[in-house]
Amino acid sequence: MFNVSQNVIDIFSIGYVIAEWTIRIVMLIVVPLRRPPGSARGWLVATLFIPIPALILYLLIGRPTYPRWRRKRFKRARQMLAIATEEINHSEFCSRPVLPGTYASASKLVENLGQFPIMGGNKVNLLADYDGVIDELVADINRARHHVHILTYIFANDRTGSKIIGALKNAAERGVECRVLIDALGSRRWSRDIVDQLTNGGVQVARALPVTFLRRRSARADLRNHRKIAIIDSFHGFIGSQNIIDAQYAPGLFNRELVVHVAGPVVLEMQAVFAADWFLETGQDLNKASFFQHRHGAGSTIAQLLPSGPDYPVAGAGRLVVALIYSARRRIVLTTPYFIPDVALVQALETAVMRGVEVSLILSRASDSLLVGLAQRSYYEQMLRAGVTIYLYRDGLLHAKHIMIDELISVIGSTNIDIRSFQLNAEASLILYDEKVANTLDAEQDKNIAGSDRLTLESWDQRPRPVKLVENIARLVSPLL
Repeated sequence: MFNVSQNVIDIFSIGYVIAEWTIRIVMLIVVPLRRPPGSARGWLVATLFIPIPALILYLLIGRPTYPRWRRKRFKRARQMLAIATEEINHSEFCSRPVLPGTYASASKLVENLGQFPIMGGNKVNLLADYDGVIDELVADINRARHHVHILTYIFANDRTGSKIIGALKNAAERGVECRVLIDALGSRRWSRDIVDQLTNGGVQVARALPVTFLRRRSARADLRNHRKIAIIDSFHGFIGSQNIIDAQYAPGLFNRELVVHVAGPVVLEMQAVFAADWFLETGQDLNKASFFQHRHGAGSTIAQLLPSGPDYPVAGAGRLVVALIYSARRRIVLTTPYFIPDVALVQALETAVMRGVEVSLILSRASDSLLVGLAQRSYYEQMLRAGVTIYLYRDGLLHAKHIMIDELISVIGSTNIDIRSFQLNAEASLILYDEKVANTLDAEQDKNIAGSDRLTLESWDQRPRPVKLVENIARLVSPLL
């Protein structure tokens, strides 16, 4: 009896070892074909140490793609976007100005990646006052006559959320069509209350990418709609990094954000993105003339919207950032709360410094994720040795996400500098081709730098070896974060 049991155990052990090595070999062949090098490295490291759990996880979230039904629906959504873009192009009120060479290549890239052309005639106001953003949004909702569309990652049932809910209810009572689309995972703590309150107030609400084991069309937990957009009457829009939640993220820790309040033709591009996302989640077609009203421009700023995410065939946000860095001639400033660059971005930054470009990173010292924070810190030494200047914001959580190139081109939106924003999340970035706007953004960057400490290579090298080890381990799995 003992011999029989021992034989069974031996056979099981051999089978288990064979299964583990089979998984390692198969993953070694398959993963590099389906993932970029940095991400593939993370998956292969996980497979080496925990092959069976790594295989299960890879089958669940290994490829940044949506299920077949959603890909089919997005094809229809892109057709809707194309129709809307065609209408925008042929509107007498939507000018397509000729850009100088410095701008033209960037604009062409954005259009090829995200489908939308440049739009002249926009009035832009950069808002860094957290409560001021909410007050302006409420004021525009109170002035709405036809519709209000809001898309956000987080919609909290707190003081800030109550202000927006109240304004939306009042607008709905006036006969204004109000729609709110919230990310199901980002807003999960409050979504039930938010949906109930808004629905009872006559506002249409949908949850983007719901995750549930009981639903046939459940979404993956790692693929999220991270966009933050508001459109009022097809003419006023808000886009940036700020969610609908109180500024105080944790006791004593306040979020610092940046939002663009824009009026003009480019808002129609924001409307088209909302309409596509609404269609993806509800099947309701908003591609109607009443939602794409063409009016005279409100200002002189040239702007362009870049939507990106797993729905699109090319990872647009990452390509744009790398291309802009290579195009820079004088100065690059990147502000982001999460900095986990891929190889292409690291090389672009290092090359920019070698070309004589001044490169600065404004990052948040505080982090809302321990593992992400450790992985981010692992890149500091490499950046400092390359000649990149790093500022660590000390006065809260710097959640703003923006880029300035040569005091000419500004990029502001929801996109972080990490693999999640570049490949996994649906994001939206507004590209502004305007020196005056860039100067205003430069002033905001100076404020952030004033609230930061400059990191030096000498001081950074003083951290204990165990800390360096933990950071480097986190870096190995950073492509999976």
